[in-house]
Amino acid sequence: MKNLKYILSLLLVITAFVSCVQEDDIPDVSTLPAPTNVAAVITIAQDNSGLVTITPTGENVANFRVNYGDGSGEDSGVLNPGESAQHTYQEGSYEIVIAASSINGKTTTVAQTIVVSFQAPENLIVTIENDAAISKQVNVMATADFAISFEVNFGDPAETVMMSNIDEIVSFTYVDAGVYTITVTAFSGSVDTISYSEDFEVTEILAPLVAAPTAPARQPEDVISIYSAAYTDIAGTDFYPDWGQQTVFEEVDVAGDLVIKYGNLNYQGIQYGEIIDASAMETLHIDVWTADATQVEIYPISAASGEQQVTKTLNPSEWNSFDIPLSDFTDQGLTINDLIQFKFVGSGTIFLDNIYYYKAPSTAGGTTCEVLQDFEGAAPAFTSFGNIADTQAVANPDMSGVNTTANVAQFTKTAGSEVWAGTFFDLASVLDLSSCNQISIKTWSPKLGATVRFKIENSADNSQFYETDLTTTTINEWETLVFDVSAASAFNYDRIVIFFDFGVAGDDSLYYFDEVELVSSGGSTGGGSLGFEDFEGTAPTFVTFGNMADIQVIPNPDMSGINTTGNVAEFSKTGGSEVWAGGFFDTATPLDLTTYNKISIKTWSPKNGAVVRLKIENSADDSQFFEVDMSTTTTNTWEELEFDVSSAQAFNYDRVVMFFDFGVAGDDSVYYYDELELKN
Repeated sequence: MKNLKYILSLLLVITAFVSCVQEDDIPDVSTLPAPTNVAAVITIAQDNSGLVTITPTGENVANFRVNYGDGSGEDSGVLNPGESAQHTYQEGSYEIVIAASSINGKTTTVAQTIVVSFQAPENLIVTIENDAAISKQVNVMATADFAISFEVNFGDPAETVMMSNIDEIVSFTYVDAGVYTITVTAFSGSVDTISYSEDFEVTEILAPLVAAPTAPARQPEDVISIYSAAYTDIAGTDFYPDWGQQTVFEEVDVAGDLVIKYGNLNYQGIQYGEIIDASAMETLHIDVWTADATQVEIYPISAASGEQQVTKTLNPSEWNSFDIPLSDFTDQGLTINDLIQFKFVGSGTIFLDNIYYYKAPSTAGGTTCEVLQDFEGAAPAFTSFGNIADTQAVANPDMSGVNTTANVAQFTKTAGSEVWAGTFFDLASVLDLSSCNQISIKTWSPKLGATVRFKIENSADNSQFYETDLTTTTINEWETLVFDVSAASAFNYDRIVIFFDFGVAGDDSLYYFDEVELVSSGGSTGGGSLGFEDFEGTAPTFVTFGNMADIQVIPNPDMSGINTTGNVAEFSKTGGSEVWAGGFFDTATPLDLTTYNKISIKTWSPKNGAVVRLKIENSADDSQFFEVDMSTTTTNTWEELEFDVSSAQAFNYDRVVMFFDFGVAGDDSVYYYDELELKN
C-alpha cells in the first residue's frame, strides 16, 4: 500500500525524471506505459465535519484528477503527484473516480469506494506478519467497523508512522531484526479512535527462497563447469577440502536446485577434480546470495603461478550474478592453463551456484551460406527406406536450447527396421560447395553416442554421393552437428539423406532434425550468435504507442531470399500515427551483452532509406536504455540489419523497442521483421 512518506519520495523521483525526459527527444517519452497501480489514500477529519482528504497515488503518473462521486459534479482539478484534494461529505458510501495521466497523454481511470461515518470505529482486527519473501519486512492489515483509514506506528528507533486505507496492507522494512512494539490506530469521522498494540518479533531471512538464475544454454565445448546443474561438472571436485578453515560447508536445496552453503566464512577452498586448462575460456561466472556478507574475494588458483583475486560487493537478500573477465586475473599474472583450485574469503554466510568458466559460443561451421530446409513452409517430400515409418514434419516437441522453431522433421526408426534405415528429400537446386563446404543440422536424439550418418547425393545418378558420420553428444535435447563435406567430389548434389543410429536395428526410437544449412568453415574462434526471438513459438506480448495499430505475428508474406521462416512480426504504421510511433515486447531474460555486441534483425520495408530505430531498455526502469539507427537499403525484399550495441551501458536490457520510418508520420505502410539474434 502506498503511504504518505512514499508519496513525497515519489514526487521527487517523478519530478527529476520528468525534467530529464523533457531534455531528451520525444521518442524517449513515447515509450512510457500508461499509469499503473492507481489508487488513493483516504483520511477524514475527526470532528464529525465529513472533511475527507484524498491523496492519489500511482506509477508513471504526471497528474491526477479526482471526481468526488457524490453527485455534486465537482472534481479536484489537476493534482500533481503528492498533492491532495479535500471534499466534505455527508455520512454514506461513495465511489470516487481517479483519472491518472502519464507525460505522454496515456490515461488510466479507476474507481474506489469510500465510506464516511461519524460513528467511532469498532471491532478492530489487526494482522501483523513477517513477509515470506523479503527479509525484515513486516506487513500490517487492519479492518474495523465504521473506519475509513488506519495508522501504524512501527516502533522502530525512527518512530516510523504510515497511513493506509482500512482493509488494505501497509509494509515496512526494519533495519534490524528484533522485537518491536507495533501500534495500530483506526480512524472514522468521529473524534474517537480505536487502537491495538503488540510486541512483534521481526525476523530475518537467512537463506535464499528462490533458485539462482538459470544458466543459459551453451555448447559443452564452450563451458568448463565446476558447480552447475546446467552443465556437466568436473568429476571428483572437493567443495570442502581440509585447509584448516572455520567455514562450515553444506549442500542445500533451494526451490528444487542444489546450492553450496558456506557458513561462518573466513576462507574456503574448492579443490578441482583435475587440472583445468581454461586458456580457451574468456569469463568466470558465479552466483552468490547472502543475508549478512558485504563482499567476497574470489581467487582462482594456478599450479604454477599461485593465486590472484577479484573482490565483489554483495547486495543482501538477492542473487548476485557476476561475469568476471578472466583478463581481470591474467592481467595480474595468473596463468589459467593449469587451474587447480578456488578460494573464497569473506565473512558471514554465502550461498554459491552456477560456478563455471565460459567463452563466447563457438561459430558452429562459420557463416550461413544458405538455409536448405527449416520445415517452416511447405514440407518436402520425404522418401524413407529400410522398413522405417515415414519421416514427417511435426510441431517441435522440445522448443528449448538451440532450437525454438515451430516445426521440425520427425524420424521414427521403427522396431525391426534395417540397421541402414533412413530417409531423404530433394533440394530445389544443386548445392554450391565451391565456397561453403559444411552442412549444419540441429538434431535431437534419445541416445548418447548414436551414429548420425549424413549423405549428399545426385538424384539423377545415385552412384554420385558423399557421406560422413558424426555421433550424438547429448540426450533428449537439441544440439548442432556440423558435417564436413569439403572432400566431396564435384558432382551435382541435390539430395539430402540422413540415417539415425546407423548400424543398429530399429527399436521404435524417435529422432528429430531441423535447420539444415549450408555453411562456410569457421572453426571455434569465438563470435557466433544467439537467437532470442523468431516468432515461431508463442508470440510475445506487443505494446504499441504513438497512435499506431497493434504489432502482430502473421505468416511470412514473402518467404524468399534470406528469410523463409514460417512467421514474422507485422508492423503497420497507421495513417496519422506519430513520427515516433513504434512498439515493444519484453524478453524472457535480459540480453547478454557481455558475450555479444550486436543485434541482428531481418527486416522487410516498402521504402528504401527508411530509418529503423532499435531501442533496448530495462523494463523495470525505462530511463535505462540504449538506441541506435540504421536505414533500409532495399524495397519489398528481406535484408539483415546489424545494430551495434557495444557502447550500451551495463543495464538489464529485457525490452526490445522497434520504430520503422522513424521521423516520418504514419502513412499506412506495412513493415515486417524477424529472426532477432545477438551476435559478435
